[in-house]
Amino acid sequence: MSESESTSPKITCYLKTYCGWSEGVRAIMRKYELDYEEKDIIANPAFRWEMEQKSGQPLSPCVEINGNMLPDVSGEEVEAWMVEKGLVAVSEAEPDAPIDSSCSPEQHEAQARAEAEGQEGASGKIVFLD
Repeated sequence: MSESESTSPKITCYLKTYCGWSEGVRAIMRKYELDYEEKDIIANPAFRWEMEQKSGQPLSPCVEINGNMLPDVSGEEVEAWMVEKGLVAVSEAEPDAPIDSSCSPEQHEAQARAEAEGQEGASGKIVFLD
């Protein structure tokens, strides 16, 4: 095992498929080139249950780093926590997505359209488009 492998944090991110907050967490992982396991709580309800059990609450994103759960966090908060704990050195590089905001109206519309297209013919699910 190389030194970088032994010092790399173990990261699990409980994220939504489409979400400004979740994309902010992904942007921080990309900014620091961190390996992480993504658990999509929309695509797999078991991951949502796991997140709620581990974090004690239902809001996402949640990020677990080396066994420490950061519940309902933004990418900005994840970055600050990792810098404070010495897991990453501060980088002045700009993230490739906003790290402190919810979805834009355009993202919400794109998500609703994607869900509607994926649900054609499915019964019991109504998706509203503005």
